Amino acid sequence: MAIDKKQVEEIVRAVGGKENIEAATHCVTRLRFALYDESKVDTESLDQNDLVKGQFSSQGQFQVVIGPGLVDKVYDEMIQITGGDRSSKDDVKAVAGKKQNPIQRAIKTLSDIFIPILPAIITAGLLLGINNILTGPGIFFDGKSLVDVYPAWKDLASIINTIASTAFTFLPALIGWAAVKRFGGSPLLGIVLGLILVHPDLLSAYGYADAVNNGTVPTWNLFGWEIEKIGYQGQVLPVLVSAYLLAKMEIFLNKRVHDSIKLLVVAPVTLLITGFLAFTIIGPVTFAIANAITSGLIYVYDSYAALGGLIYGGLYALLVITGMHHTFLAVDVQLIGSQGGTFLWPMLALSNIAQGSAALAMMLVLREKKMRGLAATSSVSAFLGVTEPAIFGVNIRYRYPFIFGMVGSAIGGVLLTMNNVQATSIGVGGVPGFLSIFPNKWGVFFIGMAIVLVVPFVLTVLFGRAKLRKEDRSASNETINEPKAATSQSASGVTSSTAKTDPNQRTRSAAQVGDEAVNTLEIMAPLTGQAVSLEQVPDPAFAEKQMGEGVAIEPSGNLVVAPFDAQVAHVIKSKHAVILEHASGLQVLIHVGINTVSLKGEGFNMHVEAGEHVKAGQKLLEFDRKVIEDAGYPLITPIIIPDGQDMVERVEVTTGDVTSNQNGVLKVHLKG
Repeated sequence: MAIDKKQVEEIVRAVGGKENIEAATHCVTRLRFALYDESKVDTESLDQNDLVKGQFSSQGQFQVVIGPGLVDKVYDEMIQITGGDRSSKDDVKAVAGKKQNPIQRAIKTLSDIFIPILPAIITAGLLLGINNILTGPGIFFDGKSLVDVYPAWKDLASIINTIASTAFTFLPALIGWAAVKRFGGSPLLGIVLGLILVHPDLLSAYGYADAVNNGTVPTWNLFGWEIEKIGYQGQVLPVLVSAYLLAKMEIFLNKRVHDSIKLLVVAPVTLLITGFLAFTIIGPVTFAIANAITSGLIYVYDSYAALGGLIYGGLYALLVITGMHHTFLAVDVQLIGSQGGTFLWPMLALSNIAQGSAALAMMLVLREKKMRGLAATSSVSAFLGVTEPAIFGVNIRYRYPFIFGMVGSAIGGVLLTMNNVQATSIGVGGVPGFLSIFPNKWGVFFIGMAIVLVVPFVLTVLFGRAKLRKEDRSASNETINEPKAATSQSASGVTSSTAKTDPNQRTRSAAQVGDEAVNTLEIMAPLTGQAVSLEQVPDPAFAEKQMGEGVAIEPSGNLVVAPFDAQVAHVIKSKHAVILEHASGLQVLIHVGINTVSLKGEGFNMHVEAGEHVKAGQKLLEFDRKVIEDAGYPLITPIIIPDGQDMVERVEVTTGDVTSNQNGVLKVHLKG
């Protein structure tokens, strides 16, 4: 497709001109800018540009969605217009990162460290919840636990407890792995560092307080220097600081030690120095700081419980939007490790339920079937602990459900803190969250759960319907000049919507394949897994359909095949995406994972080349699930019919379990 140079010039002007562009690059779908001043962006001008499918700012980058197969041409034209240098994605990311203030950078660092180990911590939390049910007194029998009444269950509970507590017992090893990897060092050395800090020869941190009271704390005597011989179980700060030092020291030595002796020098010297400093300086200092922080939180909690619950419970959803909620993962872990329980996590669980309840209420308010479906599915996700689809897909879009969710969560937070409700571990932050609560507080937690289910739901429905009635009265005096795209949903769950077309392109009466007119093209699933709506993709460019209609698949395997006979129109350099073209001229984008462009091809094996003809079911590419998951990127794979294809009349989407090349996920109706 030819590019209108004037439209590209308008994009440059809209982002503040070439003098406002510090660095720019592109991925398979969008332009990525690091701008000197984002306040200079003219969003209205971008919205009116036919090349632009969407725009948003994320992590210091301003992103302009163009679409697959076109964005590289727009980028090339933009470089010619501005005379700027080509930048890599890492260049733009680095420049954008510098624009974040120290707090934002610290939050992102904590997020990068804790998110990869979160599955292990949540799994441990769920298993500890099961152990609580078996061993908690008063749940099933007055004053006795299940294992007291039925001793045969005692050893089973003991095994479950051993499995569940392992992640917390060796938490420094998990944090060491993730932190050293984040800071650029060898993850294996991070694991060893973490294990050093919880070595069995050391006094367990859990027994430190009693040992101090009894005067039995063991010590090392280094030429008269007495060093406490204690471990750091359940501690966060000691291993974080030590991991940073280890990574930087390893990088320093790797640059200066000759390759022939690196194995004998780098790792031994790095571990020896870091371990020594961890036990002599870093550990004692950060241990004291962590205990001071913990004591401060407990003081506030004990002295101003209601106020703390009101603020944290009410504002937690805002923390999710800013990304600051990841900071409190470290606080929760520290509280669990040092105090045996956290009073913050129960409020998190109620906040998730509150946002889910507000989203569910929108089903009774919204009139558009597609948005009602999104409200239903995203609310279920929130009830199970994942709030992003509900918050970003529904509640923030309409604002008032988000606010009422915060109101309900604030009330629930006050109730929990005033009744000293705590969690023994971090689990699933929704309805199943009761498993992590101390069993003797289940009753209060269930009352809080009822509050966050009822209050946001009722307030959202009442306000939403009143707002609709007001809008109806206003609309009765207005003339609608611009028709909306038609949408419909069948009882089988198949959604159809009119695709956007480029008004400057010529519309054909029918797409032709040879001498035969093709009116409908069924696109089979290119992966085996669960097909879901685009709204569930954690990327606004896809979720808001800025690039076009389509579907997404949560893959259960690692193989992508051709969904129809096609020609490979474009293979992305980083091997995570491919564009296929049907004989009718219709193009389809298959994009494996979200933000996987950052992997630069690692974990992907492309089996086709641009220009190659493929048959339905032929292998296109393979991906390494572990590499992608370890990097913290979602595997969900969008299959998109890019906007601007003049032969498209509408697209139908089918969701559910699919097997590659056996189930249709998209039905494209062509004009004619």
